[in-house]
Amino acid sequence: METGVESSQASSRKGLSLRLFGPLAIVRDAAPVALPASRKLRALLAYLALAPHPVGRGKLCELLWDVPNDPRGELRWCLSKLRAALDEPGRGRIVTVHDTIVLDLDGISVDVLDVGAATAAGIETLEPTRLQLLSDLFVGDFLEGLEIDRSPLFNSWLTAQRRRFGSCQAAILEHLVKTLPADSEDVSAHLEKWLELTPFDSSAHVALLVRLARRGQFGACEDHLAAAASLFQSEELDFGPVRQAWLAIRAERHCATLPAQPAVAPVAGHSPIARAPTEAAAPHKASLAVMPFAEDAGGVCGGLADGLTHDIITRLAKLRDFFVIARGSVFALAEKNIAPEDAGRRLDVDYVATGTVRSLTGRLIVTVELVEVRTARIVWAETFERKPEDIFIVLDDIGNSIVAFISSEIEMVERNRAMLKAPNSLNAWEAYHRGLWHMYRFTRSENEQARHFFGIALQQDPTFTRAYAGLSFTHWQSAFQRWGDRDQDSALAFEAAGQSVLVDDHNPAAHWAMGRALWLRGEGDASVLELQRAVDLSPNFALGHYALSFVHSQSGDPHAAIGSSDHSRHLSPFDPMLFGMLGARAMAHVRLGQFDEAADWALKAAARPNAHVIILSIAAHCLALAGRLDEAKNFAAAIRKTLPDYRADDFIDTFRFDRDATALFKLGATRIGLA
Repeated sequence: METGVESSQASSRKGLSLRLFGPLAIVRDAAPVALPASRKLRALLAYLALAPHPVGRGKLCELLWDVPNDPRGELRWCLSKLRAALDEPGRGRIVTVHDTIVLDLDGISVDVLDVGAATAAGIETLEPTRLQLLSDLFVGDFLEGLEIDRSPLFNSWLTAQRRRFGSCQAAILEHLVKTLPADSEDVSAHLEKWLELTPFDSSAHVALLVRLARRGQFGACEDHLAAAASLFQSEELDFGPVRQAWLAIRAERHCATLPAQPAVAPVAGHSPIARAPTEAAAPHKASLAVMPFAEDAGGVCGGLADGLTHDIITRLAKLRDFFVIARGSVFALAEKNIAPEDAGRRLDVDYVATGTVRSLTGRLIVTVELVEVRTARIVWAETFERKPEDIFIVLDDIGNSIVAFISSEIEMVERNRAMLKAPNSLNAWEAYHRGLWHMYRFTRSENEQARHFFGIALQQDPTFTRAYAGLSFTHWQSAFQRWGDRDQDSALAFEAAGQSVLVDDHNPAAHWAMGRALWLRGEGDASVLELQRAVDLSPNFALGHYALSFVHSQSGDPHAAIGSSDHSRHLSPFDPMLFGMLGARAMAHVRLGQFDEAADWALKAAARPNAHVIILSIAAHCLALAGRLDEAKNFAAAIRKTLPDYRADDFIDTFRFDRDATALFKLGATRIGLA
């Protein structure tokens, strides 16, 4: 049975296909379909083929026509010619809905869509045969030769698409080189094309050196090394990592030691732009470059866009979750008009974030994309639209959201990737994320697994601050859920948190872990100070705001608890700890005597898929206080299926409520038989 690209290629022989790599072509049953000579007709067809939604006629006119006498008339003419080329008996391919147009591609093979679908699904998961079929689709540039005079919006779109698919092609070639047998003759051709597309990608140069060395062609290696060093120096890029990789390759192959050669120094007055990992050195952290956001459709960088970019870079760096390329490096590449995808490979980072800022009458629109460099996959994309009543407050709010989303999306990708690797092959960074994956399941057995993997991470890197914080969390969770000896677990949580702070006192996660550990020890005021320190270090640290809400919801300021809960959810609306954020708000409402609100928020918390028994207990008590006794009793029954002897005292002892809150929750427990 044919699937994927094979199926598309078969259908292109038998049915209708649209080819956008190279000169645009329509093929029906292996025969080309004649089109009028109009370049705008071809541009219109390509734009509609890639549009994810129906497109308004006004937008199409603005895109392609430089205010002619009758843009809509020209659009109608183009559409009529496209119908003649694409329509089939009983089926029209150009579909109009009100004032919008959409292209019906069902059953049509489109080469660029095949590549886009494979990239979205994950190029790294594909077999070499599939990768080769995808590579064969690249017979030329996207819409080769189709630039249109006096159509800046279309030309900007065209440039963006060419960059996007060039990045896809480079990713496909890279993975072909990695997955094909070392003795395959195809590897050399793929390497040559990969280097042609990304001449400043250190990984491509290292891959070529490895291949030449395997064949004993050390003279060719030296020649390539000299030429590549000159190329890198011409762009003020640091070639040292490639040279060091070559020395390691020679050493591995038991070759004669090379004469000592200093790495090519950067040009005076300039900092090296490229980062310096090699294949032999496993990265400690994921890495990210936030490229300067473009302002308005023309792509001209300016005050708003540059300011937002700088703010995002600074906030992400304060999170200390991953390696963030400094502002000067990314702006230096942008000034040379280096495409973001190419910049990501030059910088040798794992992820690149790009965006645009458009200020329209009464609206501010910011679009953002986060791309995984080595697979060309769009990890996350979002559009933020606000009324610019106070432009700086609006930009601050959008920046908060962007930082939180980027952080959580990278963490999710890294967690999922770590889960696919054999446990004995994990480096410290991967073991840490494997630990997070288990930690967020909130069961006793998964908590033990998380502790195990955090331990592996710390064995490999005793300076890994967040691994200590994760280890502290597993002990905290064991104490909180009473899975072991609470006093002993509390002491271990405090010890691991202390190690985290000692390693990096500026890491918000370290103070988050310490604040929670102090709460376990009954040191409420000290706990709040540590948690406040966490959010002062990084105002975008969602878990810090949640932990403040958690502590204040029990015996501190309930209004502050509600504010911190809302802010943590605003920063991280899909957080694995979302049930806790919602539950903390519910408990704060109880202390304010707002039982109906408490019940509603508690139900939202209990509905989360990883909500544990304590969250169910919050829901039972809040519903009881709100007088919703049938619902409350259902939760009580569910709790007792897991913990048959569960009582109100177990719930009260889990937290550190003040006297009034304790009395309220005991009243609720009495109403549903948990007293």
